[in-house]
Amino acid sequence: MNTIAQRLAQIRTRITQAEQRSQRPPGSVELLAVSKTRPLCELQVLNECGQQTFAENYLQDALPKIAKLNDRITWHFIGPLQSNKTRPVAEHFHWLHTLERLKIARRLNDQRPAGLPPLNVCIQVNISADPDKSGLAPEAAEALAYELATLPRLRLRGLMTLPRRQNDFEQQRRPFRELHALYTQLRQDGFELDTLSMGMTRDLEAAIAEGSTLVRVGTGLFGPRKSLQ
Repeated sequence: MNTIAQRLAQIRTRITQAEQRSQRPPGSVELLAVSKTRPLCELQVLNECGQQTFAENYLQDALPKIAKLNDRITWHFIGPLQSNKTRPVAEHFHWLHTLERLKIARRLNDQRPAGLPPLNVCIQVNISADPDKSGLAPEAAEALAYELATLPRLRLRGLMTLPRRQNDFEQQRRPFRELHALYTQLRQDGFELDTLSMGMTRDLEAAIAEGSTLVRVGTGLFGPRKSLQ
């Protein structure tokens, strides 16, 4: 049975090999460890192996971990965010990947402590038009990007998507290619974006082939997900 350290090495190898196949510069793709529902001890093992960026979906699960490891970790929130839950994200996280509403953005901006740098945010795009997934329609992303530019306590870094599950490699690539095209268009329109948050354990190679700068990996590092009780 592989240890967490061994799985980390395997995922890093997959990323490196995908970069090489796609003629991407070495180190151009960041690994984000999705640690939702995982115990603190597992995060500590990964951190001791050099992993410094972690993602959480559930605030009640995340905040105790942040209290223990805050000085050593860059924390990303990647779960759906309701308006009554914005303050803990504004106060304790470095990144939010799932921004899709101006109301949420304004609350985060107002609640971000003055002593912290602006909160890094990605607009979540429902690139597959999947009714079971969150995110804006691609054609709505630019309007939200312009609104975010008026909020000084937020910094728009890029786009995020969670497409439909596909097993075929070329089918996996298609939505990532579409998100990359939107990302390129926004950059041409003057937005200083540097982050494409796309790709997970099952499809990170396809995402890297289409320009991902950050892959979100949970199962590949920790094994099957544990449910919160």
